[in-house]
Amino acid sequence: MPCAIVTGASRGIGRGISLLLAEKGYKIVAVGTRSASDVAEYIGELTSRSPESIYVSADISTPDGRARILDSAAQVGGFDILVNNAGIAPKVRADLLEMTEESLDRLINTNLKGTFLLTQAAAKQLIERKTDAHKMIINITSISAETSSTSRGEYCISKAGLSMVTKLFADRLAEYGINVYELRPGIIETDMTAVVKDKYTAMINGGLLPIKRMGQPSDIAKAVYALAEGYFAYTTGSVMNIDGGFTLSRL
Repeated sequence: MPCAIVTGASRGIGRGISLLLAEKGYKIVAVGTRSASDVAEYIGELTSRSPESIYVSADISTPDGRARILDSAAQVGGFDILVNNAGIAPKVRADLLEMTEESLDRLINTNLKGTFLLTQAAAKQLIERKTDAHKMIINITSISAETSSTSRGEYCISKAGLSMVTKLFADRLAEYGINVYELRPGIIETDMTAVVKDKYTAMINGGLLPIKRMGQPSDIAKAVYALAEGYFAYTTGSVMNIDGGFTLSRL
């Protein structure tokens, strides 16, 4: 049974990814910052689909949290896939000229630095792992990796950095048969976007997207599953935009 670590697993996009992979026969090491008691309903749904799956309460921005994730994966037999989905948004959407150092540090530490260091440590284990399963790293970034949003510049910066992390590890790990991918979600209906849902809905209705709806976590989960199954084995470092056509150049 292939095993996938999924960070930020208990809500939003991560929930969709982890539950679909579990349904398809994957063992999941689900990671979140909340305690197990706080996500008991999610854990119950996860283990009903994949009984060998586990939940790990850990913060990827800390050395202890990253070590706990990999130690927990080792205890269930190791992992084949790392899905870097954990990410946070600014507490306050402030104009670029008013962005605080505290907010910048907070997002960089989790979205970029924490993800990079977890990937670095995980890659060393994947290199040594003997498995018939596909070995890969999938980074969930955002259209914000390329799209300017001056009310949350720290988020854009962190996702742009993670895009380069994808390229670097794809280059470095190809010789070991480890593929690395970047998925860029567009406007996805999650708790992170709930506060601006009305704004996004109006923009979509006004013609922002060719596909006139917000994306769902399941849209991202299906793409992760296609990668995990090895359907894109002859590619690495690739970017897949799952954005309703947002990045399509149109007149």
